[in-house]
Amino acid sequence: MPPFPQPDFDFDFDPTEQVTALRQWRDTKPGRAIPAKQDGMLLLGSWNIANLGDSGQVRDDRDLPLMAEILGWFDLIAVQEVKENLGDLMKVKALMPGYDVVLSDQTGNGERMVFLYDSAKVNRLALVGEIDISPKDQRHIKIPNSTQKFTGFDRAPYMVAFEKDGFVMTVVNVHLFFGSDSQRSINRRALETYAVGRWGDLRRKRGRAFSHNLVVIGDMNMPVADVGDEVFEALTKRGLHIPEHQSRIGTTITEGKHYDQLAFFPGGAGEAYVQDGVFDFDGAVFADLWASRTEKEFEAFVRYHLSDHRPIWVQFRTD
Repeated sequence: MPPFPQPDFDFDFDPTEQVTALRQWRDTKPGRAIPAKQDGMLLLGSWNIANLGDSGQVRDDRDLPLMAEILGWFDLIAVQEVKENLGDLMKVKALMPGYDVVLSDQTGNGERMVFLYDSAKVNRLALVGEIDISPKDQRHIKIPNSTQKFTGFDRAPYMVAFEKDGFVMTVVNVHLFFGSDSQRSINRRALETYAVGRWGDLRRKRGRAFSHNLVVIGDMNMPVADVGDEVFEALTKRGLHIPEHQSRIGTTITEGKHYDQLAFFPGGAGEAYVQDGVFDFDGAVFADLWASRTEKEFEAFVRYHLSDHRPIWVQFRTD
């Protein structure tokens, strides 16, 4: 994603007041509740924080506490679109006592894949790596009604194994290809999603995976999580399951698309699944700005200072 342009106006806000507004929205607005962290449960989140660390989209010290507040609601959260410069990420982490970080090197579009986790509750295990499809196996990545070839991931999916309360899970953090609305780009999206699903299916069938609990989560650039959508069909073809949405809130603040998703196989993580949701932080923050500016101006400010994506979350039983 290219950096969002800086709005041609400023809006002064108190981060402490905005954090209070976020908590009130979470705790009192119907359909926005996020469960509290608790024993016997793993609360996993994912958030595409647009261009975090990009010199073209500079955050200031007012923005970072809002990010840290939301990220800190989760035991473990996958973050996408973190850039090579880790300055902003580390400032956010410094506002999250007890949290640790593990991250990839930069991949496509100069992005890193990141996990932040509450180290008092969650243990990072030995498995850390990227999904890679060898050249000799790329010929197996095919989608119906297309001869377009898979030549590798634009942004390599990043997997890390974690443990909470004895429950071990391999989490794959993805930001799959978008491109444009052209058929060629849609095909490439579908090829990438099928590649992820095939990889997981083969690991499961071989019986030597690090953990039989596999969750794929992140920005899948899937416009519609429903039968008939090419990207959805490609991801689920090999058995990955996307739970029925418990919220109809879109994961992007402008288009209302459901680009951000989670998927798992029916056994293991599927049996541990409890509930999931989307948190529309943009309904809580900057109320005075919403009242004084146009909707487009409000959205431009939110995109620049926070993100154009909303966090998603899922709760799993660990006992």
